Amino acid sequence: MPTFKQFPLADTAEGLTEADILSWHVKPGDTVTVNQIVVEIETAKAAVELPIPWAGVVTELHVEPGQTVEVGTPILTIDVDPGGAATPAPAASPAAASAPAEEEEMKPLVGYGSKAVVTQRRARKGAAPAAAVAAPAPAPVAPAAPAPRGGYVPLAKPPVRKLAKELGVDLHALTGTADGGVITRDDVHKAANGSAPAAAAVSTVDSGYDPATRERRVPIKGVRKMTAAAMVQSAYTAPHVTEFLTIDVTPMMEFREKLKKSREFAGVKVTPLTFAAKAVCLAAKRTPDINAVWDEAAQEIVYKDYVHLGIAAATPRGLIVPKVRDADSLSLKELAGALTALTEVARQGKTSPADMANGTITITNVGVFGVDTGTPIINPGESAILCLGAIKDQPWVVDGEIKVRKVLQLSLSFDHRVVDGQQGSEFLADVGALLSDPAMAMTY
Repeated sequence: MPTFKQFPLADTAEGLTEADILSWHVKPGDTVTVNQIVVEIETAKAAVELPIPWAGVVTELHVEPGQTVEVGTPILTIDVDPGGAATPAPAASPAAASAPAEEEEMKPLVGYGSKAVVTQRRARKGAAPAAAVAAPAPAPVAPAAPAPRGGYVPLAKPPVRKLAKELGVDLHALTGTADGGVITRDDVHKAANGSAPAAAAVSTVDSGYDPATRERRVPIKGVRKMTAAAMVQSAYTAPHVTEFLTIDVTPMMEFREKLKKSREFAGVKVTPLTFAAKAVCLAAKRTPDINAVWDEAAQEIVYKDYVHLGIAAATPRGLIVPKVRDADSLSLKELAGALTALTEVARQGKTSPADMANGTITITNVGVFGVDTGTPIINPGESAILCLGAIKDQPWVVDGEIKVRKVLQLSLSFDHRVVDGQQGSEFLADVGALLSDPAMAMTY
């Protein structure tokens, strides 16, 4: 007879408690192989594709795209013995339905961290009885995706759904132009430009917009939820101090032009952020307090003999902070390459949770938006964050004369439990000196 197993949402990152279902790569009736990607989820840190550890036939999808589920919740049922007699699986009791078949422990899947996940979870208050949601289903009658909100199913492939999410386009509001009403990439691009035909008879409630109040409500989840929690934790835990420094970076910009023409840096993208990254790594060696962290539980200050440099990046999914590992061991050219790769991966929404963990200090660049400066909030688990403003032509006194120079404003926020004013000021002055005159790096 058929053997049913339930695939639970596993912990893809240390401490994950819930995730959003972005899209299914399978439907009931599909045959899957071991480690085949079956679903894409969005955690508080990244979008992750999950493989299934068994081969068999998908019998039921328990959750819809867009739904938030807790770790350990069964999201898919599979028949691992489809050649058996077509006898419906017995209904699971409420106690048994809260865990996968045979209450087995889920082993780490391809792409997971090393942490094994026990999938038995306590039922959420107010939730429907587990048996009604997680009971194994009989063999499918016909392949069919779960019906989403309002009964309207936007037909679009996963890459198109991802594009729509990045561009902020609601697929429920579109009519596909391909055969069978399938929504294409061109349909999404037209919608983003305001030229796509709207879907007929689709409630505005689906998009969160209420015509009566002229307001749109969007659930707080994913990266936005994580960012908000982290910023509140940092603001109310670490006593922030912010200092500012305005510098003449004309020599740095001239040096950048020289590098562009050199054979060694041919094809290498060197930006002001590259110089700032190198300056932070050098200055941190002279002021180790800036690269330390306050451990409240252990009542210790932990000094890091390495720099895992965080770079705040604005992406379609929200603000994330991927890290350049051991940035202090990289040359300027290597740093430039690492930053280019990091930025590209972040823009594609492929930054993994592991790439955003365990930073030691962060740089945020508001200058790319034309902003002069800011008072950044420290990333939790770190003690300082440097903010780069826009580089602008401004009058500057040089040898007693006013000249037009390239001017940059820096701001540094630091945790006053770890870093005193002296250390914070020395670090900021060092960074400023290195950006004002890159030749100073030879003295560090």
